[in-house]
Amino acid sequence: MTKNNLIVYKSNKVIEAGYKLSLNEQRLILSCIAKVSSSKPLLATERFEVTAKEFSAQFGISLDKTYQTLKKISEQLFERYVIIDNPDPTDKFLKYTKTRWISAINYYPDLGKISLFFSPLLLPYLSELTGNFTFYQLEHIGAMSSIYGIRLYELLMQWKITGKREIEIDWLKKQFQIGDKYSSIKDFKKYVIDPAVKDINTHSNYQVTWTQRKTGRNVTHLIFTFAEKQPETSKNPKKVPKPKEKIIFGVAVSEIERLARIGESYEQAATRINHEKEAAAKKSSLIFDQNVTQNIN
Repeated sequence: MTKNNLIVYKSNKVIEAGYKLSLNEQRLILSCIAKVSSSKPLLATERFEVTAKEFSAQFGISLDKTYQTLKKISEQLFERYVIIDNPDPTDKFLKYTKTRWISAINYYPDLGKISLFFSPLLLPYLSELTGNFTFYQLEHIGAMSSIYGIRLYELLMQWKITGKREIEIDWLKKQFQIGDKYSSIKDFKKYVIDPAVKDINTHSNYQVTWTQRKTGRNVTHLIFTFAEKQPETSKNPKKVPKPKEKIIFGVAVSEIERLARIGESYEQAATRINHEKEAAAKKSSLIFDQNVTQNIN
């Protein structure tokens, strides 16, 4: 699979989970998630490998530095954990699950590669996803230099159909595991939001602006508005074949984006559109049959 074909698929439970990874730990996790097959079960025994050459090319790091980077990740990543809120909708008493990202990790200095196994409790959130998930191309976050930029990009991609998302600041701090580090809204915007938005605008395929909302006298929410960047056109553009449009559950993505309701995932919108089309077709057939009967009589 080439660099441009790597796609990250994540359950929205993981997108909105509470965790804190370094920039390079985040990069490695995403590199491995992008290699998960979306068409077959993910087993706890499945090994994912990333070479230094691959990591260097994907994230624009010198090859010499990449060897040390992978070694450092192998020494720390096993201790990182993720907190998934309300993991089981049938169990109202289970408020969250805390699990490690990985169950094992290996570093091969002579081969210049790292391998890992995802934790068993994490597997259902990465594979065979049928709804409430988000996906994006790995290359769109490859040049980002902020852990907050990558995480904010993922949160916005959940709402790419509407191009707008309002997020409570306290919730965002909790999920980013910032704690009381940036207690003032001024510092939070300066060290978290502004660098994240700049990262997205500079390096991703989306352009973001944001405003804030107050509750009483305090700023409590951030409102992000975003849209996909338009490709630059040359004065003498070459004619290229039009790419085949992506289809989800038999519905074109362009139709889904035009008809989707606020909060719907692509899959949910496609399912509803299909049901509405079936209902309309049945109604049309019934009317036709009634007209034929009347004409005969």
